Amino acid sequence: NLSRLVQDQPLPARKAATYLKAIAEAVQFAHDRGILHRDLKPSNVLMGSDDRPRVTDFGLAKRFDMESSLTLSGHVLGSPNYMPPEQAGGGRNKVGRTSDVYSLGAILYHLLTARPPFRAETISETLQQVQTSEPLSPRLLHPSVPRDLETICLKCLRKEPAKRYGTAAELAADLGNWLENRPIVARPVGRAEKTWL
Repeated sequence: NLSRLVQDQPLPARKAATYLKAIAEAVQFAHDRGILHRDLKPSNVLMGSDDRPRVTDFGLAKRFDMESSLTLSGHVLGSPNYMPPEQAGGGRNKVGRTSDVYSLGAILYHLLTARPPFRAETISETLQQVQTSEPLSPRLLHPSVPRDLETICLKCLRKEPAKRYGTAAELAADLGNWLENRPIVARPVGRAEKTWL
């Protein structure tokens, strides 16, 4: 799986972007069929012998047209390090396509930095960070991360779902832009907005 592939060593930026583009296209395929994954993380992505990623473990998946709670006996279901704020808060019916986009960004963050965007001593502290803190800039952890790829990653990890890519296909397209040396659609967060955050 991708988690084992990365371990403590980030992937080269082009390889990370190539893998995530394929993963985002697979997630879009599921979304087009009305399925939300809700538990995207590096360990749920298996690498084939052809070096192509495969999205697995749809155990928490749900159809768009069905109501579903994200808690069971008071526990949040999913992987706290990679789940979006709206899922970390246990919000019913707030989880949608952009929630999976957030988790895709968290996977990209892991591929670029060899760690999840949020981690703490306990699950509850991690969930608190997911809901209230901004992730460290990938370039602070690894200065070799290209600025535009960092911008794509951080756009996915925005707290407000409306500020993320609207679909996994939009994310895949912007990764394609970056891979083909074209301008990306994501805009970097300006100094004033960064200070406010």
